[in-house]
Amino acid sequence: MIIPAKSPQAKEASILVSGLQAYFVSKLNSISLKFGEGKSCEAVSWGRDGGKHGGGVRYEARDSVVFDRGSVNFSQVHYDDDKKKKLGSATAISTIIHPRNPHAPSMHMHISWTQMRDGEGYWRVMADLNPSIISESTEDKKNFSKMLEKVTGALYEEGAAQGERYFYIPVLRRHRGVSHYYLEGYNSGDFEADKAFVQNVGERVIDKYIAIISEKLAEFPTFTQEDKEEQLAYHTLYLFQVLTLDRGTTSGLLVHDQNDVGIMGSIPSHVNRDILTTWVEKMPEPQDLLVKALLKALPNKTPTPVEVNTKKALAKAVRTHYKKYPEALSMQASGEIIPPTVDNHK
Repeated sequence: MIIPAKSPQAKEASILVSGLQAYFVSKLNSISLKFGEGKSCEAVSWGRDGGKHGGGVRYEARDSVVFDRGSVNFSQVHYDDDKKKKLGSATAISTIIHPRNPHAPSMHMHISWTQMRDGEGYWRVMADLNPSIISESTEDKKNFSKMLEKVTGALYEEGAAQGERYFYIPVLRRHRGVSHYYLEGYNSGDFEADKAFVQNVGERVIDKYIAIISEKLAEFPTFTQEDKEEQLAYHTLYLFQVLTLDRGTTSGLLVHDQNDVGIMGSIPSHVNRDILTTWVEKMPEPQDLLVKALLKALPNKTPTPVEVNTKKALAKAVRTHYKKYPEALSMQASGEIIPPTVDNHK
């Protein structure tokens, strides 16, 4: 049994993000019916400390005709019974979709409400479009960015700038995707208005992404081996960014080990360890050791499969590294001013 947080705001946030989860899953299932085998996403539950401190449910994509990997996660963790904790609760939807067809871009979205024990809280809103084939992404980038600008209004400039910084990969001098938004610590003082704002953002992001991949799957019913190689290179870049730079992923892995497979649900089904190997020498100390540890956790095959046991091994590698080198946490995604993007996977 999963025990929910007691805070009224956390309860409302739970209703909001679980509603977004249901909305997105229904849209993904419709995509499967239209373009795949009609296999619905499957629910997998987990409990924090057996459910005593919350937990969640993730829906995993099961239609391999349409999806390489896909996960739509709802979670709520709380510490209502532990007055020593400054954090009261954290309630979130976090999702990543990697289509099987290289012409259809991946998408990541995260919306969360974090509340401290004193009652103060804030929203975090993230959305980014991640195409495998950059040369085909110009129109999709424009449409996704225009949607974000319209739905976020006066908050677009701040979120777009922070997204550009957060999803930048310094050693490769490029971004993870082509359109990024990251609004951190948002609280206007009107909880109901903020709740309506983040719900609208979530729904519009989902709608736009479904429209983009529907168009791509209709336009490109087939793909070449060269297309798949380009996708594999991008998927390698995605794993690299998530496991060496993403603060959210690292934080989740360091707090506990009870949802490693869920946290690693964003990793594509296959990567290219040969490409990843070439990036070791680009990394500053001690992050070069982290990449070496990731390579050790990955099977010695190319393409390199990332199954459940590998996800657990990768999670352990990240956790072990930062416990040994806690100062390296400062080397993760930052807000520093960055040079222009270089669009290459390798």
